[in-house]
Amino acid sequence: MTAKRRFGQNFLVDRNVVDRIIAAVNPQTDQTIIEIGPGRGALTSLLIEKAKRVVAIEFDRDLVAQLRSKFSASPNLELIEADALTIDFCAAIQPAEPARVVANLPYNIATAILQRLIEQRRCISDMTLMLQREVVDRITAEAGSSDRGYLSVFVEAHCETEKLFDVAPQAFRPAPKVWSTVVNLRVRKNIAIDVKDEKLLWQVVSAGFAHPRKTILNNLREAPEAIQELLKKRGGASIVLCEAGLPPLRRAETFTLEEWALLVNAIG
Repeated sequence: MTAKRRFGQNFLVDRNVVDRIIAAVNPQTDQTIIEIGPGRGALTSLLIEKAKRVVAIEFDRDLVAQLRSKFSASPNLELIEADALTIDFCAAIQPAEPARVVANLPYNIATAILQRLIEQRRCISDMTLMLQREVVDRITAEAGSSDRGYLSVFVEAHCETEKLFDVAPQAFRPAPKVWSTVVNLRVRKNIAIDVKDEKLLWQVVSAGFAHPRKTILNNLREAPEAIQELLKKRGGASIVLCEAGLPPLRRAETFTLEEWALLVNAIG
């Protein structure tokens, strides 16, 4: 079956890479696995051999038909035709909870799917994902790195992350123009910092990175109205940064997770 560009499809065809991913996941006979975008079933065939249950989510109806035929004799595979950007993962795996996630995510929507998975983390224990290498660099970027952004902070707050290995373009058909990286994210039971208002945290982090080349002071001064109102109650952005012990001329990319907590707790 020919890959469809509109779905961002690049099918994994290198058996060595498939084996390395399965070895990294090490699925067990009592586990439920969510596979996002099974494609032609390269990973699926090994997952259903080793896991108790595999819930595969595929958006392409042509691939769904092909997969249903290929794995018709596999009772532990549940194939769901759905969009990973809208599906309720927790509902899909019931009554099992939590599940593990394995996915070769389409580059064009990988970040959005990752954020959605983390938002539904209550029913997910860990994720082994193949992403564009630049996306993994952003996810794992530490404070002070130019790659650090909202996604870096969001993932760090909710997951312990480990880069596993890089994958060359030649492992796919069609071959993409970029390298990929397989990464494991272990979901934390609780957010990694002590913050009074988690909703406010993500509003402030988003505002802080709105204009990456501007200082945190300037970004706070240009933040959405809801944040502006809170800042005014505390005497303004400069006063809040001073109370939090944070230099106003620093950029958001230099902030550690703990410093974001200091800032948000000073605002709220």
